[in-house]
Amino acid sequence: MDSPAVDSPAVPPDGARPSASGKPEGAAPSGAQTLLRGLDVLEAVAAGRGDLASLSRELGMTRTTVHRLAAALVERRYLNFVPRQGYSLGPKLMELGFRAQRDMPLRQAAHAHLRQLAEKTQDTVQLGILDGDAVLYLDKVPGQRLFEIRSTIGDRHPVWSTGLGKALVLDMDEARWNGFYGAGGPRPGAPAALTREAWLGRMRAYAANGIAFDMEETESQLRCVAAPIRDASGAIVAALSVSSIAQYMQPERMDALSAEVRRTAEAISEALGWQVP
Repeated sequence: MDSPAVDSPAVPPDGARPSASGKPEGAAPSGAQTLLRGLDVLEAVAAGRGDLASLSRELGMTRTTVHRLAAALVERRYLNFVPRQGYSLGPKLMELGFRAQRDMPLRQAAHAHLRQLAEKTQDTVQLGILDGDAVLYLDKVPGQRLFEIRSTIGDRHPVWSTGLGKALVLDMDEARWNGFYGAGGPRPGAPAALTREAWLGRMRAYAANGIAFDMEETESQLRCVAAPIRDASGAIVAALSVSSIAQYMQPERMDALSAEVRRTAEAISEALGWQVP
């Protein structure tokens, strides 16, 4: 979040001026425009813009407009407001998030298998889907080691560096792979990235084997083995991974884990209607 806000929640109108869309801010927006602007406010707060000044700059709206939208979201519990601290995400979003997790067929089909795999390997097991040009983490079962993998349900990470991301795009052609390479940049603390040609060479091997690795490309000392999950049509709809530190993820163990990870991915795929060839 930006520095603590000093704006009062009751901000007087500061006059109509053009918004980011080029339309006068003083003009009453349509219902659809109001909804979209409200969603823009939510997303900006989620990105750390917590005070009216930064929200106004980020969204190209007057403070009056931002305040009006934010006040409605506070009233419906989508946002919280604390004087001199600003806005933050509200409890309604948490309620909806938990409900979406509970009702998502993929997560329902996968969770018991993820738990069994975590118990068997003692390592952290995660589930993700492709969301635009990033991996969206849907589920996580912590391992039993004396450390914690720093990831959270709802996190988004680059496709090209994560095991989950690589597993999700194994069926794509090299032109699509090229589009993912480097997108999102490396995470702080991650080792230097592979060259494009070296990365493509690894992707060809992963596609041939139906399994993908993260060899500390996301974070130093963190490695994982990942496999794709398919639906009834055979299309890749998700991926799962087993993650641990390098001490427990030497190449020999990663090779041995590959079969177990693949079997678990196939079991989830069968629950979604896929028939193993």
